[in-house]
Amino acid sequence: MKIAKLFEAQDVTTGTPWLRITQLTVPMLLGNIAQQLYNTVDTIVVGRYVGDNALAAVGGASPILNLLLVLFIGISTGAGILVSQRFGAHDREGLARVIGNCITVTAIATVISMAIGVLAARPLLRLMHTPPAVYEWCADYLTIFFLGIAGFVYYNILSGILRGLGDNVSALLFLLVSTAINIVLDLWFVAGFGMGVAGVALATVIAQGISAVLCTWKLFRMRKHFHLKKSDLRLDASCVRGIIGLGLPSGVSQGVFSISALLVQSLTNSLGEIVMACNVVVMRIDGFAMMPAFSIGVAMTTYAGQNYGAGQTRRLRDGARQGILVALVMSAVLTGGILLFGEQLAWIFTDTQALIGMSVQMLRILAVGYLVFGVSQALSGFMRGIGDTRTPMWIAIITQVVLRLPLAYLFAWLSRDAEYPNGRPESLFASLVISWTIAAVLTVAAYRRKVRKLMKGVAQVQGAQA
Repeated sequence: MKIAKLFEAQDVTTGTPWLRITQLTVPMLLGNIAQQLYNTVDTIVVGRYVGDNALAAVGGASPILNLLLVLFIGISTGAGILVSQRFGAHDREGLARVIGNCITVTAIATVISMAIGVLAARPLLRLMHTPPAVYEWCADYLTIFFLGIAGFVYYNILSGILRGLGDNVSALLFLLVSTAINIVLDLWFVAGFGMGVAGVALATVIAQGISAVLCTWKLFRMRKHFHLKKSDLRLDASCVRGIIGLGLPSGVSQGVFSISALLVQSLTNSLGEIVMACNVVVMRIDGFAMMPAFSIGVAMTTYAGQNYGAGQTRRLRDGARQGILVALVMSAVLTGGILLFGEQLAWIFTDTQALIGMSVQMLRILAVGYLVFGVSQALSGFMRGIGDTRTPMWIAIITQVVLRLPLAYLFAWLSRDAEYPNGRPESLFASLVISWTIAAVLTVAAYRRKVRKLMKGVAQVQGAQA
C-alpha cells in the first residue's frame, strides 16, 4: 500500500519542508540522471563504435536541439506552475482545464517546431561553422530527431504536469523504462546494423515516444484529483495566457542558455576537432554534476507552487532556506565523486589519452562553480513557483549573454598561442564558472527582496484582521 502511494499525487503543503523537498527531489534527480543517460549513451555508442568525429557530431547538434526546443521548456514550466497552484488550492475544475489546454497547446507547437526544426537544421549548422568532417552526421541526427519530436515534447510536458501534482515517481519510472529501451536500441541500430549517428537519433525518438504514451496513460487514471473532459481540451484564453505568461520567461531563459551555447559552440568549433570532442565529453559529465541543482530547482517550483496556492506564506520562506541546504549537500556529494573519478569517467567516452587529459583538466575548472549553481537554481525554482518567472529570465540574460559570451571570446583571444592559435580551451569553462557565480549573487538578492515583500503582505493582512 505504501509503495502504491509513491505513484500518486503528493500534497506538500504539510510536513517538514526539507523532507518534503527531498521527497520531490530524489525521484527528480534520478529522472534527470536517466534523461542525461539518453545523451550519454548516444555519445558512448558513437564514440566507441564509430569514432571521435561521430562523437563531435552528436555534440555539435546539441546546441541546435536545445535552441529549437525552448518553446516546450516554457510550456512545461508554465503548466507545472499552474498545476501545482491549482492542486494546492484544491481546484479540480481549474486543474482539469489547465491540463487539457496544455495538451492542445503542445499539439499545435509540436507541428510548428517539427517544420522549423527540419528546415533550419542545415542553415544553422553552416552558421556555426560546423567542420565538413562532421556536417552530414550532424544534419542526419537533427533531421531524424525533429521528424520524431512529438514523443520528446509530450513526455516533457506531461511529466511536468505529473511533477506539478507531486507525482515525481511515476515520471521517473516511465523515464527509466524508455532509457532502458534507448540503450538496447542504440546498441542494436549502431553496433548491430551499422547505422551510425542516424541509428542513435532513431533509437532516441522511439524511446521518447514510449515514455510519452506511458505518461498519457497515467494522467487519464488520476480521476481522484481531476476529471479531464473533451471541453477541457478547447483552448481557453485565460488559461493559455497563464501557461504562456508563466512559461514564456522560463522558455526565454532556456533560450538564452541555448543561444549562448550556440555561439560558444561556434568558438569551440574554431579551436579544433579535439577541443570539440573534449567539450562533448566534459558537457556529458558536467550534465550529471548539474543534475542535483536542476532537480532541486524543479522540486522547489512544485513545493512553492502548492504552498503558494494554499496560502502558506511562512512555510514558503522556511522551505526556501531548507531547500538551499538540500541543494548544497547533493551538489557537494556528486561533485566530489566527479573530481575523484574524472579520469575514469572520461575513459568511458574515449580511449584517446590526450582527450582524456584535457577533459579532466576542464572538469576541475568547472567543479568550482557547481555549489553556487545549486543555490541559484533552488531560489530560481522558488521564485517560479510563486509566479515570478521574469526575474530568473533577466538574470539568465545578464549572466549568459551580457557576461559569459564576451568573457569566453576575450579569454580565448588573450590565451592564443602556437598550440592554440584561436585560444585555449580553458577560456570556454572559466567564463562559465564566472557567470554561474554572478548569477547566484543576483538570485540571492532577488529572493531576499521577494520574501520581504511576501512577509510584508502577510503582516498587513494580519494587522487588518486584528
